[in-house]
Amino acid sequence: MFDLTTLPPPRVITEVSYEAITARQNAAFQSEWAALRQTYPDLPDYDVTMLETDPFVVVNQAESYREANLLSAINDAARARLLAFAFESDLDQLAIFYDVTRLPGETDARLKLRVILAIQGRSTGGPKERYKSIAMGADLRVDSVEVYRVGRSPLIHVAVFSTEPNGAASTDLLNIVRSALMDEAVQLVNDEFVVSSAVLSVVNIAADIWLLPDADEGTVSRSAQALRAAWALEQALGRDLVREWWVSKLMIAGVHKVAPTAPSADSIAPPAEALAIGTITLTLKGRAY
Repeated sequence: MFDLTTLPPPRVITEVSYEAITARQNAAFQSEWAALRQTYPDLPDYDVTMLETDPFVVVNQAESYREANLLSAINDAARARLLAFAFESDLDQLAIFYDVTRLPGETDARLKLRVILAIQGRSTGGPKERYKSIAMGADLRVDSVEVYRVGRSPLIHVAVFSTEPNGAASTDLLNIVRSALMDEAVQLVNDEFVVSSAVLSVVNIAADIWLLPDADEGTVSRSAQALRAAWALEQALGRDLVREWWVSKLMIAGVHKVAPTAPSADSIAPPAEALAIGTITLTLKGRAY
């Protein structure tokens, strides 16, 4: 899935600086005044920064503030038409262009994901993004979807990972997703679906941990909490739990070293399976630099 945060800053968004606008206007006025003095030598020298109560200074500040607000409004209008920046009702207006409407209670992040899937799935050949888009648009309880085939079988398997704590999709939810996929308005003639709940497998983690000399022992529990929080953001169907990854998440401030003891290898998740972290056993082995 494409990550919108990796895009470079859009050129249409301009940097707004009240101070820069004020300085530009000051310089322009001084240049014009100097040119006017060439024609009228009796005019005095003029320093626009001398008095805050000078009429030009007051007017320039007001106009500079107005220009900064105008540029900010233009930036906001431009952002409203860009998927990476649009939110709330602006995002709704942008999504409808791709035949995507917000579900009741749906977050901006989830709606953006469905817009991307809808765009990627527009091929008439029925790419998996198309089926993901349909499934996620069927019900807000669908957290993620994996679409795959087994060998040369023509059957299309759709594994549903729900928002429930254990990730298991209820029969009711599976029926809703199945009906959405088989709707005559979206189903390709030869498509046959097998809709099932994703499997949740539990991985118990154990590691030896060394703290820095000045770290308190509460660092150990905070390290485990950091790992759980990080995995909650990354957990998805087919997402492997790699040892190097979870060890790095245990290396919070105050931790000197972590040596993993279990599992002994990376935990590999098949397409229709999601991995959950069970127990995290961290054994404090000492302190070192």
